[in-house]
Amino acid sequence: MNPARRLDREPEEAVSPVIATILLLAITVLLTSAVYLMMSSSVQAPNKGVPTAKASVRMLDNGYQVVTITEMNAQVETFKCKFQLIPPESVSTTAISGYTSDANVYGVSGQNVSFQDRDAGFTVNTGDYFVIDAATVGSDSGDWTFRMLFEGSGGRSNGEIFAVSLPAAS
Repeated sequence: MNPARRLDREPEEAVSPVIATILLLAITVLLTSAVYLMMSSSVQAPNKGVPTAKASVRMLDNGYQVVTITEMNAQVETFKCKFQLIPPESVSTTAISGYTSDANVYGVSGQNVSFQDRDAGFTVNTGDYFVIDAATVGSDSGDWTFRMLFEGSGGRSNGEIFAVSLPAAS
């Protein structure tokens, strides 16, 4: 037999190109995940603070009190704004609270407290106002406090946006 025409070859030890590609992709995904996990814990959103606002209050002749937001430094989604009607310490009534986005508060009329969103953008901003049925709630006696609170998320703090004293009925 001629040694030059030898048909027996030793098998080549190599990885299939398909398997090599899959392995490279898996290594790339693992390395990318590791870098992301290391970096995500060190990068935080800045604390933007609590929005601030100014408000005016007036007592209407029909027994309603209107709290109007006259200045606000940021638009805030309605579900992040909570209101509180706090009675004076001498009154044995509990505080009334809710969110501006509540179904019985947002854009309704005839409720104890309603929120009117002037631009209908589901945000609280300058020009929006609350209407309080002072006679039903009992705030027509005066010395009640109306507070609007911000309940932040995503790097924002919680806190008071504004507080005003409600006037007595004349």
